[in-house]
Formats: sequence, structure tokens, C-alpha cells
Amino acid sequence: MSIRDFLNRRDKDRELDEEIQAHLSMAIRDRIERGEDPREAERAACREFGNRALIQETTRNEWGWGWLEEFWHDARYAFRGMRSNPVFTAVAVSSLALGIGANTAIFTLVYAVLLRPLPVAHPEQLVELLQKYPGEPRGNGYWSERSVDHYRQHNHVFASITGMGIDNRAQLRIDSPESRFGVAEHVLNNYFVELGIRPALGRLIGPQDGKDNAVTVISWNLWASRFHNDPAVLGKTIHIDNKPMAIIGVTPREFAGMRIDAKTDVWIPANEVNGYNLIARLKPGVTLTQARAEMEQLFRFTIEERAARSTDPLVQQLRVEVEPCGTGFSKIRDRMGDPLTLLMAVVGVLLLLACVNVASMMLARGAARAREMALRLGLGASRGRLIRQALTEALLLSGAGTLAGAVVAWFGTGLLLRIIASGRPAERIQLEVGPEPPVLLFAAAVAMLTGLLFGLVPAWAALRSLPAFALRPSGRTSETRFSRYIGRALVTAQVALSVLLLGSGALFISHLLHLRSADLGFRRDHLLLVNLDPSIPGIRGEQLAQIYKQFLDRMNTIPGVRLASLSAPTPLHGAGASGFGTAEGVPQRFEERRRISISWVGPRYFETMNTPLLAGREFTLQDHSNPRIAIINSTVARHLFGDRDPLGKRITLDGVTGTREPSTYEIVGVAGDTNYMEIREKERRGIFLPAFRTGRVTAGTFLLRTDVDPESVTAAARRAVAEIAPTIPVTNITTLTEQIEATIVTERLMATLSGFFAVLGALLAGIGIYGLLAYTVARRTNEIGIRMALGATRAGVVSMIVKEALVIVGAGIAVGIPIALWGQTLAAKFLAEQMAVPVTSFFLGSLVILAVALLAAYFPAQRAAAVDPMESLRHE
Repeated sequence: MSIRDFLNRRDKDRELDEEIQAHLSMAIRDRIERGEDPREAERAACREFGNRALIQETTRNEWGWGWLEEFWHDARYAFRGMRSNPVFTAVAVSSLALGIGANTAIFTLVYAVLLRPLPVAHPEQLVELLQKYPGEPRGNGYWSERSVDHYRQHNHVFASITGMGIDNRAQLRIDSPESRFGVAEHVLNNYFVELGIRPALGRLIGPQDGKDNAVTVISWNLWASRFHNDPAVLGKTIHIDNKPMAIIGVTPREFAGMRIDAKTDVWIPANEVNGYNLIARLKPGVTLTQARAEMEQLFRFTIEERAARSTDPLVQQLRVEVEPCGTGFSKIRDRMGDPLTLLMAVVGVLLLLACVNVASMMLARGAARAREMALRLGLGASRGRLIRQALTEALLLSGAGTLAGAVVAWFGTGLLLRIIASGRPAERIQLEVGPEPPVLLFAAAVAMLTGLLFGLVPAWAALRSLPAFALRPSGRTSETRFSRYIGRALVTAQVALSVLLLGSGALFISHLLHLRSADLGFRRDHLLLVNLDPSIPGIRGEQLAQIYKQFLDRMNTIPGVRLASLSAPTPLHGAGASGFGTAEGVPQRFEERRRISISWVGPRYFETMNTPLLAGREFTLQDHSNPRIAIINSTVARHLFGDRDPLGKRITLDGVTGTREPSTYEIVGVAGDTNYMEIREKERRGIFLPAFRTGRVTAGTFLLRTDVDPESVTAAARRAVAEIAPTIPVTNITTLTEQIEATIVTERLMATLSGFFAVLGALLAGIGIYGLLAYTVARRTNEIGIRMALGATRAGVVSMIVKEALVIVGAGIAVGIPIALWGQTLAAKFLAEQMAVPVTSFFLGSLVILAVALLAAYFPAQRAAAVDPMESLRHE
């Protein structure tokens, strides 16, 4: 039968009925014509014809699509059951929606960050070449042109090698005198060819474009937003970092660069290779292991080259890594990858808890429908048919939960993206996520698996049901020992899973609180950061230094501001400069040298930051004529001078990154240790140089220590800048607390979600306990009535129900604590600091579960105590 016939099945059923009736009518008429009584003729014809319903069923099966019709009938029946019991349906769908929605939201992020392939040719063949110091994060972007040429000539594993560098703050000027910041990629001339990118318009940068070619390729987004998809854009000029560039092409809509967390606006030919990321394409048949083995040999060339021009004592310890990059690359992937994987495991536990919760509810509901199932079996229904009906009900509930979960996932994904986007500017993820096919397939698979998981228990109970036992008089329980034990086992499992979620939540919340309370060497509250960018108006040198001095004087007079200073960079804002320090007259072995972080700070900086000055003095405005002075922190003082007084001594910096300052400085002060780059820093080596020097200033952020809410002086700070130099833009104003919070975005994400899931798990466990006890009270009404008729008190009945709840919860806690300990040991491996949660967290978690259990047991216990013995005994 075709699908059209199936859709018109009612017409065919009517035709079948008419045909059967016609056969019966003919048989009856023949018997009547032979002289039989009409009534006897009708009965005899029906007996001879056989079971009419069976013939109809057999005929329908011959038509085909019988399984679909049965499923349709089961679905209609299940829907009526859901509609007739709205409380059960609402609780079950809500539980599943939270579990499925949370899983879908996390997987959406996991897919976007870790799994989504780049829209390039054969992304599975792409690898990135990385350099790594022992114990430090891996890094790309340190390759020289000589190394690239050496690898191209001598490797046997790569079909091609290309490279690119990223400028996150490129100044773009398009058809107006005003500039805006954009993302620019400086690419080697084989970049687009090796990636297999074809232009949407014009051509892309290719081998014909030399290092000095003033050409650029723009993104589809930039073409659409600024040029309105005008084909005449080719040949037009835009300014990138104040250099005119001719547009030669537009990239396709789907390609926005190799980074997953930022969309590239423009591509320009690279004028040098130093500092660029290297991307290679494996030859067909070459494995990652083979590529790594060969690169370990070729990398000796890079080590020797760097050693010849570097003062880094650790350069000989550099190692090369070859990692797949078919999904793009990002600096934060290493930090976010493991936490996202762990969150997938946590939401998996939450989904399992939701399934157990719904399974226990359906089991109780199935036990209440035992007489109905027994009647069905007695009337000829097969056990397979009952199992199919139970699974259909489960799948329908799962489908409803998935639809509601899609809404939860939509809001949840938005929340996750907002949390992640609150990170430091250099580490923010700006992803575009949506209902992509892999995400939709994941949601569908989760819905199907979920329906099967919580549908198997009631289906198995239906298979084991005994019609004779279920059809006993109503005064006797029809609950089997299997149903009773499996129900309690399910609730025990819920409690154990809740303890696991509470343990993981306690671990990550404790870790976050530990970071927030860590001693960073400065006071983090009541400090406003005002960041300026003088590069756009082009103010330089002494003029800028004088303007900044005026800013400093003006901000010190703002009402509510106690002190004002400036620095570059500000604490925990990101990368700055560093160099190797040696003390004058103090011998030091080459291999003992360590990098020292460099900051440029203004007068009264340490007083503004509440960082103790252990010896010497701070900088003053009069120091601008003497730039060869410095303040070191106590760690540098111990490392270079030991027990000797460093004041008045000289320190020499070499191998300095990001500065051309004189290398020798006189030490005028020693400050306490502060965290410079990361909140998790262990070795806090730092040196501070004066921000105001002869003819210039090296700082862009003003620090305002306030006696009031720092955000309340934001408007006054903006007015101060506008009054003195209106052409200098204020790029950002934030508090130091917010800046520190931006450095622990991963920890905040883990603590927020794991804490929420822990609370949700406890709530689901409470629902499960309540459902089990409510069902138990309902099934034991007669028993409770007999107990009360024989002298049991209301308090005794309440005690009996509460004890049953405590036994189940105690068993769940006993099972859950070892699992939670194992889970915490596993989760602690994902933390930067190995830490253990105190045993009190398990004690408090157990108390939470006990409190939830007692609350869940209260209402069924009160209902049991309110049983009227005479009313309950009437049914015996």
C-alpha cells in the first residue's frame, strides 16, 4: 500500500467493512432462501465466516503499514494519558527539558569551539606547527623566514607550508576620516591557494603578490556591511594602519579566517615571516606520528638559529609540536577545551538523573495501571504490544521534553556565550552558533536515547506483570516485589547522582572562591581603570606627555577620587614586555636566568594600588629626566641580590620584548610581589619603570582609587578627558574587580554551571523521593488503616514514612560519596591548581540531600497520618 493509501486508510477501512458485510449478507440470504430461520441464518453465517475483527486485522496487515498504524494508536493513547494527568506530564517534561536542554546547549558550544571543521579544502589534512617551553602553554607565531624555507626544502611529510599573523587592533579607514579597529591577517602568498579558498569576487592574494604589494582582500561581511555588496568595490582603496591598500577580491561568505573566536576583516600580504603562525598540509597517507617524528629532527635548525641570536637560557629546551588544526585555532582552546569536555560529562550525569527521575515516576504510574495492563493481557494483547506501548509513551514524553529543551538550549547557549565573552579582550570568544546539522542530530539522538533509557524500566515491569496477581480484589496490593525494589533502587540512584553533582559543584565553587580570595599583592576593590588611545589623533612625544600630566592632575581632583596614577599594562590585563635581568657585580650562571615582567607606572602607583613599598621610594614627575631608574619587587630582589640591599645597585635587562629602553637601571625602590600576567602566577618576578620619561610617556590607562563606588565617577572621568583633549578617545572604562573577573571566566563558567546543576540535581532527587513515597502511601492505604485500627498513632505513621525516606537517602549517600570522591579526583585534574575540597563539603552536601528528602517526605507522611481507618477498611 502506498503512503497515499495509508493516509486514506479510513476510506479503505470503510470499504473493507462494506465488503465483509456484503459477504455476510450474501451468506445469510442464501441460508434464508434454503428455508432457515433469519436469526439462525445470521448466527450460522457469522460462525462460518469466522472472527470478523481478526479478519479485519489480518487484512490490514496484508495492506502494509500496520506497524505505523499501531504506533499512531499508541501515540494517541499516550497523548490522552498525558493530557489526563497534567501534573505528571509537567514534572516529567520539565525534568527532561532541563536535562536535554543543558546537554544541547553545552554540545552547541563544544561543537563550535572544538569540533566544527573549517570551510577549507580537506581540513582533516591541516596541522599547525607549535613551539613549547617545558611547563608552559604551547605557542605558535615564533617562526623565522629561514626556518620556514628550511622546512619547505627538507621535509618529506608536508605537501605545503603556509603562514599568517593576526592583528586584532588593525586600524581600518573606509570612505571616511574616522578609523575603527578590525582584525587583519598578514598572510604568505600561498595562503589561499593551499587552503583551497576560492574568491566570491575578484581574486585572492597569490604567488604574484610580493611582500611590498599594497593590495588587500576583504571579507564577505565587510563587503556587505560597508560596501553593500557592490561589485565595483574592486580597485577601491582602503587604509589599513594608515597605509593605502587596493581591494583585489572578496572571500566567500563561509570563510572568515583560521581563528574560531574572531572574524577577520581584511587580508594583506605578509612583509615578513617572523612572528607568524605556521600551517602545514599533510601529504596523502602521512600520519601525525610520522610528521611529529620528522619535525623533531628538522626543529634542531630552529633551536640553533634562535640560540645564535637569543639571550634566552631555556632556548635549548624548546620542543616542537604538530597538532591538527582542521577545526581552526584559538589561544583559548587549550583553556576551554578540557572544561567544556568536563561540563559535557556533568550535564550527562544530569540527564541520567532526569531519566531516572522520569523512570521512577513512570514505574509508579505503571504500577497504578497494573489492572489495566492485566485486562489487556487477559483479552489477548501480547507482552510485546504492551512493551511497545510503554516505549511509545516514553518517546512521546521525550519528544515533548526535547521541544521544551530546545527553548532551554537557546537561552542556555546565549548565557554561556555571554559568560565566555566577558573574558579579557585578548581571550574573548565571539562565536556564531545556531541549529547546525550536527547539533540537530545530537539533539535527536539524545531524545531517542533518553526515551529508551527511562522507558525500558516500565516496559520491563509490563513484561513481568502477572494478570492473575494484578486482578485480585482492590483491597490487596497489586505491587510486585520487583516493582517495589526497582522503584527504591531508582530513587537511591537519584540520590547518589545528586551527591556526585553536589560534590563537583562544591569543588568548582571552592576553586572559584579560592581564586577570588587569593592575595594578588594589591587591593582589588574601589579602583577604576580609564583606558585611552592617543594613536588615532596622532599626538606623540612631549605633547602627549604634557597632556597626560594634565589628565593626572585633573583626575586627582575628581570628587570621590582619593588617588590617581597610571600604568601600562594594568594588573592581569594581558601580555606586556619582559626581559632577562642581571645584577651588577653579582655573578649568575646563564641557565639560572629568568624572565622578568616589565611595567611602566606613574607617580604614587604603589600607594594607589595598595601595594606595600618595602624599601626606597616611588617615582615622581621629576624623574622624567632620569629614565634609568627602576623599582623591583621582592622576588627579583631575592633572586638577584639574595640578602644584600639592592637600593642604589644597578640591574641590566636584555632580551627585552616590546621595548627599546636603555638596558641598565638604578634601583630606587623595592615593592611587594604582585600578580602581573595571571591570577594563578607562582613566580611573580616584576620590575617597574617610570611612565614619564624625557620627551614621552609609556602608559595608556589611568588608575583611580575611590572612596565611593568607582562606577559613580565614570562620567566625571570622561568629562575630564573631554575638557583637556577631546580628540583622544576613551576606549574603555572598567573596574579592577571586573578586569580580574575577566581572567577567571573559565572558573566562573564551571562554578556557575556546576552549582546550578547541583541544585537542580537535588531538586530532581526530591521530586523522585516525593513521587515514590506518595505512590507508596497510596498503595499502602489499607495497610496504614489496619495499623491505625490496631492502635498505631499518627506520629508513628509519620515516623514510619520518614524512616523509609531516610533509609533510601542513606543508601544513596553511602553509594554517592565514593562516586563523588572519584569524580572530584578526576575533575581536579582539570584545575590549574590541584586542590581538594574539604570533607565538610560532603557533610554539607549530605545535609542538603537529607533536608530535601525530609521536605519531600513531609506531605506523603501527613497524607498517611490523615488516613481514616474505617474508610480504608471498607474495601477489604
